[in-house]
Amino acid sequence: MLEVTVIAALGTYVLMLAAFYLHRLRAFHGPVMLSVILFDIGMPIYLVMNRDWNRRLIEQGDIMSFGIWMHFGLIITLYVLYVVQIQTALVLRRSPGEDTAKARKDHRAQGKGILLARGLVILTGAILVESPERA
Repeated sequence: MLEVTVIAALGTYVLMLAAFYLHRLRAFHGPVMLSVILFDIGMPIYLVMNRDWNRRLIEQGDIMSFGIWMHFGLIITLYVLYVVQIQTALVLRRSPGEDTAKARKDHRAQGKGILLARGLVILTGAILVESPERA
């Protein structure tokens, strides 16, 4: 059985895919992408507040596992991509009449990178999730 957090992350991933492909609907694209970013910022906060990290990472020794560090590295990569993506989106918003072909191309490429990184974050998180029965 999948954890609720994994199901929520998959649901927001589907929303992000829809917003990526419906980029011309700016009233949908912008708010959905921003909401997903805020969800991704809030997820670690939720997990820290509701999981026993001392037992999992220190007592069980998971802090030294490759999976934990790979997941952490992917999260950092995702956050860096979010920052760059937001900067490019602001350039596009500030200059609607000017030639923005390069910024649009960069924004799309960054979006593809975010989709890939976020998919891997969700996958590694789902692999690392500890069910309540095993806790």
